[in-house]
Amino acid sequence: MDDLGAQFGGVKFEPLGGERPTDARELLARAARILADNGHESGLAGQVTARGPEPETYWTLPLGMGLDEARAESFVLVDGDLKTLQGKGRPNPATRFHLWVYRARTDVQSIIHTHPPYASALAAAARPLVIGHMDTVKLFDDCAFLPEWPGVPFADREGEIIAGALGAKHAILLAHHGLLTVGRSVEESAVLAVTMERAARMQHLAAAFGGVKPLAGEDPVKARDFLRSAPVINATFDYWWRKASR
Repeated sequence: MDDLGAQFGGVKFEPLGGERPTDARELLARAARILADNGHESGLAGQVTARGPEPETYWTLPLGMGLDEARAESFVLVDGDLKTLQGKGRPNPATRFHLWVYRARTDVQSIIHTHPPYASALAAAARPLVIGHMDTVKLFDDCAFLPEWPGVPFADREGEIIAGALGAKHAILLAHHGLLTVGRSVEESAVLAVTMERAARMQHLAAAFGGVKPLAGEDPVKARDFLRSAPVINATFDYWWRKASR
């Protein structure tokens, strides 16, 4: 994907606004505030995480902190028993299922789970997401659906169910719950989460015109691969960060 996105119309992508941060905590803080800016806040529901420096560890916000409050120094490093190894505070116990996804998917570096309004409405209706527009094609043939709610994901069984239903895809709609996206980077998981909520909103609006006509064929695959290339993902993430930080 990265080679495909390296150039567009013969013009090479260059980052705007200087060097991009590499610290997972800073990227997670930016992701959290992008999500808040795009309507993903739902009280204390939802989490943003990234793999930690050691196996079976990950960074997450402490319980009680909202997405819009996140700063790099806010994040805590936890182990597989949800013991805080670094930082102040204890994690939301619902992040336990993230560990199962990380175990199942060695390619995944970051996970986002939120309860935004339109994705939650689809989840409440137990309807899968339909991709039918170029702005949401990043998720073409890459969004799974879990039709039954496995319960609050505190226990190992819920983690196994969610990780199994996700499979090799990068997004999943959890019936009666919310959305989940995973990425090869924090930026990718965040862009997919925002895109997924926008796709759900589009599906709601399209219902007035007979519903979304799903995309099919090879062209959506090519479009998805271009829009999911690292330069395009990073440029999108950076723009949304500039917008959220103004």
